[in-house]
Amino acid sequence: MSIANTPEPPYYAVIFTSLRTEGDDGYGAMAAAMVELAKQQPGYLGVESARDGLGITVSYWKDLESIAAWKADAKHLAAQQAGRERWYSSFKTRIARVERDYGFER
Repeated sequence: MSIANTPEPPYYAVIFTSLRTEGDDGYGAMAAAMVELAKQQPGYLGVESARDGLGITVSYWKDLESIAAWKADAKHLAAQQAGRERWYSSFKTRIARVERDYGFER
């Protein structure tokens, strides 16, 4: 696990916050497959994810068009539908423009 290496702003963040249902029922495999598929999409910049009851995944994108294309990807649409039917009790997606970033690394 690492912090995404994003370019100089501006760029966009898609923040996906979720509460899971009980059990895995294929969730882990699908989540891994979606990360690999996202990495292949034009405009993809990186991803960070954490789950401890509440799950938060932040993916970074070059522009809004890249985000729209990812949302409309056929395999991603199928995963979204499975999420609604099996894996999530609730979720929220937020899209934000990153104006500034800074950090620290030892």
